[in-house]
This record gives sequence, C-alpha cells and structure tokens, in this order.
Amino acid sequence: MPRIRYIDTEPGRNATLVSPGYDAEKTGDLGPDHDAEKASGLSSRPKTPSVNVAGKKRESQIMIVEDVISRPDVTLASFADLDIRKINRRIDLRLLPVVALLNFLSFLDRTAIGNARIQGMEKDLGLSGGQFNLALTVFFFTYSIFEIPSNVVLKRLRPSIWLPAIMVAWGIVTTLTGLVQGFHGLIAVRLFLGATEAGLVPGVAYYLTMWYPRYEVQSRQAYFFIGISLASGVGGFFAFAIEHMDGVAGLASWRWLFIIEGIISVVVAVGAHCVMCDFPATAKFLTPAERAFVAYRLKYDGMNDGAENGMRIPQTDKRGWKYAKPVFTDPMIYLLMITQICFVATVYGVSLSMPKVIKAMGYKTTTAQLMTMPPYFTAAALTIGMAYICDHYKRRIPFILGCYAVAILGFGLCASGGGPHRTYAGIFIAACGIFPVNPCALALTTNNLAGEYKRAIGLPFILMFAVFGGAIASNFFRNRDSPKFVFGFCMELGASGIGCGCLILLGLLYARANRSRERRCAAGEHLRYTVEELSEQGDKAVTFRYTI
Repeated sequence: MPRIRYIDTEPGRNATLVSPGYDAEKTGDLGPDHDAEKASGLSSRPKTPSVNVAGKKRESQIMIVEDVISRPDVTLASFADLDIRKINRRIDLRLLPVVALLNFLSFLDRTAIGNARIQGMEKDLGLSGGQFNLALTVFFFTYSIFEIPSNVVLKRLRPSIWLPAIMVAWGIVTTLTGLVQGFHGLIAVRLFLGATEAGLVPGVAYYLTMWYPRYEVQSRQAYFFIGISLASGVGGFFAFAIEHMDGVAGLASWRWLFIIEGIISVVVAVGAHCVMCDFPATAKFLTPAERAFVAYRLKYDGMNDGAENGMRIPQTDKRGWKYAKPVFTDPMIYLLMITQICFVATVYGVSLSMPKVIKAMGYKTTTAQLMTMPPYFTAAALTIGMAYICDHYKRRIPFILGCYAVAILGFGLCASGGGPHRTYAGIFIAACGIFPVNPCALALTTNNLAGEYKRAIGLPFILMFAVFGGAIASNFFRNRDSPKFVFGFCMELGASGIGCGCLILLGLLYARANRSRERRCAAGEHLRYTVEELSEQGDKAVTFRYTI
C-alpha cells in the first residue's frame, strides 16, 4: 500500500504530494506545470475566474490535492504515518476559537434586548408589551429569509471573507440599536439585524463540515454553540457592568449596552478575517500530506471508504438544481425541520425570557442579571461533554431524547406554579437539558445530508423554518402571566414533547432505511451503478448509511 509523503519542489512551503514508487512519466508530473484538472477528470467543473496571483495559487493547491486523493491506489492506509490526533489538534486550535467567538458575539448582540428591557428600554421608548414582543418576533422573519442566500454566497466567496463581512454588518446594526428613538426605529434595526446575522449559524455549520468528518464534527460544533450559553451568561454580567454607565454622555445604560457590543463585533470581525482559514487544501498550517489526508477523509465520508462494499464512493461537489431539488422533496428533511423548530422554540424561550422571569420573582434588576449566569455556564460544560459522548458512540437521537427528558423535567417544575426557588431550579434544569441539544441536532442534520451542494442548501433550508420557533417563543412569556408565567412554561413543555415525537419517528425511519440498504448491498445492488452515479445520489445511495 503506497504511503503519502511530500517532496519540496522549490524553497519555502511549495511542495508536491507523491507516493513512493510513483512514476511521473506514466501518471503525469505533479510539479508546477502539472495539469491537475485534466489528470483528475475535473475538466467539467465550473472555473472561477482568478483575479490575482493568490487566487491562482489557491486553485492550484486545491487541484493538486484533489488529484492525489482521487487516485485509485490512495486509501486511508496511505496516510498511516500521519499523527491524526496532532492534525486534529492543530485544526481545532486554528478554527474553533474563531468560530466560537463569532457565535458568542452574535448571540450576545441578538439577545442584548432581553437585558435592555429590564434596564428600562421598553419604558424609554414608550412601548407596550405587545409592541416589544413584535420587535423580538420580526427579527426571525428576515433571519429566515436570508439564510439560504447567505450560504449560496458563502459557496462562491471564501469563508474568511463572507463570515467576517456579515459580522461587520451586524455589529453596525447593533450599535445603531442604541440610537433608536421609538417603535418604528426598533422594528427597522431588528429587521436588519436578522438579515445580517442570518448567515452565521448555517455558514459555520457548513464550514465545519468542510474540515471534520461525520463523527468528529459534533464535538467541534459544540465549541461553536457554547458561544450561545456563554453569551447568555456573560450577557447578564455585561449588562450589570454597563448599568453603571447610565447617564454617561446623556445616554441610558441600555443604549450603551448596544453601542459597546456592536463596536466589539466590528473590531473582532476584522481580526477574524486575518486568522480564518478557508479550506483544508489551502491550509498553510498543515503539511501537503496532512492537507491531502483531511481532504481525503471528507471526500469519502459517509461511505466508509467503500471497504465493506468493494467500492470507493466520493461525495459529489457538483452544483445545480439536480442536486438541490432533493432538499425540497425529501420527507426526512421536513421531519428534521420540525424537530429544529421545536428545539429553537425551547432555546429562545429560555434565553429571551430568563432575565424577565427571574426579575418577576421579586429580585432586583442587577440580581436577576447575575442569576442568569450559573445555568448558562453549567449548560456550556454539559454541551461539550455531551458532544464528545455522541461522537464517541456515533449516535445522536438517543442522546437528544435524553436531553429533552431533562428539559421536560425542568419545564414541568416551572409550570407547576411553585415559589421562586422551585421556578429557578426548574429553569436551571431546563437550560442544562436543552442547550446540549443544539450541536447534537445540527450534527444529526449535517451527518445525514450527503453531497456538498445538498448540504449547503439543505442546512439553511431547515434552519430557515426552524427560526420561526424563536418567533413563536418570543410570545410565550407574556406580561399578563407574570410572575409565574405558567402559560409560557406549558408551551415549552409542548414544544419539547413534539420534538421528542418527531425524533423517535425519524430514528425509526433512519433505522429501517439502513437495514434495507444493508440487505440490498448484500444482494449486490450497488454493483448495478457506477461510482459516479452512487456519488450523485448522495444520501439516497444504497451505499450511504444514516446516522441515528
């Protein structure tokens, strides 16, 4: 079995990937003049015009790696000499802090309105409870509309350009929120905030699948999503600190909250552009052999490298309506969508209402803000632990159901209408159950969408409707239900129950499909198709196995 190594072709890091015994005269030289596109059969791939030398170099690097991993004699065993754990650590250190920080600031900016509310925003702007809830709700309409367009743009631009760009945009909008003077101005900035933040979650979720295989991605997505838990907790402390700026420059403390958070987002976006890496094939912090390994395991992810079926099936990266159409006709997609709607409803129900609910128990504003921190920090730790467990056992649905059971217990305590101590304990338990679901549910979705284009379109399509769960949850906790908010907690219970039911059905359908495909492969059905046909069928191919 050939082992992949590399040979420096010129000073610096410009290197060529070869296998020992590789005959350049027979298979084509991989040097600077090598036509990787022709050798790898990729001449039909749409070409992206190069506008500079750097762009041409990136294209060349991608084509060389693609050529190497497409050779029939290259398998996972070819990379046996590489230290996989070391490679993963280097990728983790380069990617995860950046994406976690982006999500942290996104959620901090998005939910700052909850802390601003108890600092007097609603009163200063002369809003009724219904108007304020409408301002919370409209955010989700533009958020849902712009998710798919944002991922389409991400596919055409580099992640290091698009993700920081939308961060600059939402930072500016957040800052402007601190300057609004009435209801209509608040509605406008919330609409723009939804549009600018829409691309982050589906964009980063897709971005991580370009680096990590199916059963390593959830533990990485967990680091991205603990940004939500940490932002929810730190948001209360940050609001508490900013409250001391009340009256500075003639502005209320809640205005300073938006202004400062928005400026921080803009500054961080500039730094993110400088440090983000786009694709494994162009990662300067990896050796050429390591780049090929990362690209290889992603290309054949989901088909088990073809070992059990005697075929090596790559994931297609072709574009077009043919590959997007299954997103809108697949019943599994709609079940995933319902589960995501229910999950988002529970998360936003907790995040947007916790300061308000705790204050209604009789605590001061500052105390209520600080009391939001322990549940969120505990949930963040549990999110990481749960993600590693799920990746280790290569299972998603059983663990999501377990988390929902904990959340239902918490919401049940709150809905029972007890005193403030019981309500706070219930919120604490519910947060610890519901927040670990986030990366697990997203990993379930990305694991079961095969083909780059289907995943790039399918993920934001599901999340586009899922955010309506947040719009619905914005109206769960009504002022007239204060201080016990039994109606809101009962709605959270209902959303959790529906989510569990859909997950059980989805798990049964996935299991049945996997058993059927095992039987069909055993009968040799996969041999009726070419490798290209199986690749284009994506997750509907007989060789693909769903993650349960």
